[in-house]
Amino acid sequence: MLRVGLTGGIACGKSAVAGMMAALGAHVVDADKVGHQLMMPGHPAYEHVVQAFGVSILREDKTIDRAKLAELAFGEPARGGGRVQELNRIMHPAIVAYQDGRMDELALHEPNAIAVVEAALMFEAGAAGRFDRIVTVTCGIALRVARWAARHGVDLPTARVEVERRMAAQWPDEKKIAASDYRIDNSGSLEETENAVVRLMKQLRELAAQPANRLPDRALTQKQ
Repeated sequence: MLRVGLTGGIACGKSAVAGMMAALGAHVVDADKVGHQLMMPGHPAYEHVVQAFGVSILREDKTIDRAKLAELAFGEPARGGGRVQELNRIMHPAIVAYQDGRMDELALHEPNAIAVVEAALMFEAGAAGRFDRIVTVTCGIALRVARWAARHGVDLPTARVEVERRMAAQWPDEKKIAASDYRIDNSGSLEETENAVVRLMKQLRELAAQPANRLPDRALTQKQ
């Protein structure tokens, strides 16, 4: 089975690309959604997050208010990006354990499958080494701001502040691209992105069909 990491900066369109890959037969795990589940009351990660960040992040029903948590985690860029690394240290082991279990189960039933893990902070959390191939999705900051504004119903200046704050806690695109095997530029039309994903999936299927011990080294792959 081919294990693929899918990453990219804030509001670059990772989820859209993940959906396209799923439509073409990939099995996708969304690390952010897994994190949401693991931060629900009753999970060990919930207790650790509340202990670290305090009860002020809780709603009246004792669930974690992710907006308040993000405020503390990402902080202000001028102050060094907040406490996102602390949050990563709490959540990363639990998320990785879930991902590994899901991919191990899939490998038993579909040895030639393509398993994709979508994770915004894959490099930042030190998880890239767990995958056979890494795909980074990119686009310009103006488009990210516009997408964030549309998604959250805020004006462009407000969206820019939030996007820049979160970008300050992430690797820049250039660094992610250099450490990846493939790049999907999501700055153009939906059709252009879909065509790029089709080409990518063709290459990934060819790799997935090879025995694990004959899989070409990542260093020999070409970015798209």
